[in-house]
Amino acid sequence: MDNLRTLFIFGLLIVSLLLWEAWQEDYVRPQQQAADAASETVNGSPAADNEADLPALPSESAQAMPDVPDSPQAEAVASKIHVKTDVMDLQIATQGGDIRELALLEYAVSSDQPDTPVQFLNDSAGQFFVTQSGLRGEGEAPTHYAEYRAEQTQYELQDGQDEIQVPLYWESENGLQVVKTYTFKRDSYLVDVDYQIINQSGERFSAYPYAQLNRNRGDDGSMFIYTYTGAVYSSEGNEYQKVDFDELDDAPYNRSVNDGWAAMIQHYFVAAIIPQQQQELGFYGKSINGTNYTAGVRMPVVSADAGEQTQADYQLYLGPKKHERLEKVAENLPLTVDYGMLTIISEPLFWVMEWLHKLTGNWGWSIILLTVLIKLAFFRLSAASYRSMAAMRKLTPKLSALKERYGDDKQKFNQAMMDLYRTEKINPLGGCLPILVQMPVFLAFYWVLVESIELRQADFMLWINDLTAMDPYFILPVLFGLSMWFQQRLNPAPQDPAQAMMMKIFPLVFTVFFAFFPAGLVLYWLVNNILSIAQQWYITRKMGAL
Repeated sequence: MDNLRTLFIFGLLIVSLLLWEAWQEDYVRPQQQAADAASETVNGSPAADNEADLPALPSESAQAMPDVPDSPQAEAVASKIHVKTDVMDLQIATQGGDIRELALLEYAVSSDQPDTPVQFLNDSAGQFFVTQSGLRGEGEAPTHYAEYRAEQTQYELQDGQDEIQVPLYWESENGLQVVKTYTFKRDSYLVDVDYQIINQSGERFSAYPYAQLNRNRGDDGSMFIYTYTGAVYSSEGNEYQKVDFDELDDAPYNRSVNDGWAAMIQHYFVAAIIPQQQQELGFYGKSINGTNYTAGVRMPVVSADAGEQTQADYQLYLGPKKHERLEKVAENLPLTVDYGMLTIISEPLFWVMEWLHKLTGNWGWSIILLTVLIKLAFFRLSAASYRSMAAMRKLTPKLSALKERYGDDKQKFNQAMMDLYRTEKINPLGGCLPILVQMPVFLAFYWVLVESIELRQADFMLWINDLTAMDPYFILPVLFGLSMWFQQRLNPAPQDPAQAMMMKIFPLVFTVFFAFFPAGLVLYWLVNNILSIAQQWYITRKMGAL
């Protein structure tokens, strides 16, 4: 019963997630999508004719708002600058000087489309997700609605080049000049953004820089695998805080913090704003008309007297949630590989699996070896559970006799059964504690398999060419179902006919259930079942219960 109970609890947890997702899909999202359709502009950008997506000033009522386009068509005519590095292919709009499209060249959409890269950022209506930044102050300053000019429309990282710079220019009528420069480096998803402010206006200039990520809910991914999509923030004393879209619908988010970063995450990928540290920052997030959502950072005010210059800069990380990259970018950024409440267990499991991958060169074999190590770690606990079940199996004939004696009188039968357990010194719950101890590890390993981009489209062997996709021929789920059925043969038969019937159909139910799960997760459970069968068969046979 060890694996059956574990799988049953695991199944209940997953079904709960699926029910929640189904409710969202049936009742919540249709209303939001209807609102999306009503508010689409020419190029899918929300609220282009108002200031709904601008960050608030420190004292909004006492300060003037910057100029913005008078109509949504103003944004549609903005031209784009094409930039290509060895890992990124992107488009920067001259309006706002913001990244509107980004394809990640090293990550294919699927194993069936190896030449089609993931489109991470996109300004289309259905999958709107862009970066926005600017300067916000009392006087005229370039917000993300301002029109920049560029020296050229094509930039590409050439062989032998380590980086390329893309400067954009804005100038006000009174002589204020701003140069917004992007720096892209080889083999890097980290982008430097620098504002150079030259004040020839004849009066003091003061504004604060801001950067934000603007997206709609988009596609939440597989209906069978739930992963968090939404805003996250990290600051001193609050290392990782999720603020989901529903929370932003209820109320805007505003915090004054010391150091940190803000991000929007989704399955496998993260867009993060990393300002300069050692300074006070303003974190904010809000819902724009219930259709789009921003997560951003207000940076400290920059000032320049007439004839002087000043600058402001920050960084963007736009790429995979890969530990080895994230840990080099910012403190706590690896937490965006979101293992949930079991991170303290999941992280060591991933480190071990990564080490095993270095030895084997194959993530499938790493999963198998890690499953073996987990099984060895719980060997004694599992043995105690199997001994308890073997002892109960030996009592099956006596329990059957009691069942015949008391017939339908369940109260007397249960009393006689408990008396028998006391006489034989058997604890019928003896197998439960080992299962409860192991459950956090099982669930933590589940999140490792679901969240780790290293396993995305990872080839195993034979027909399994993507460990994060379901088995295309359902061979692993069928083998899993057979292993579950075989393990049932080693367990004591339930005396209750209804329970006995349920146990018989469990293998079929879980075979269908697991048919839609990632192959890597099914592989883990299959190997775990095989190891459990071997251990249980040995103990049961040794105790003479076979």
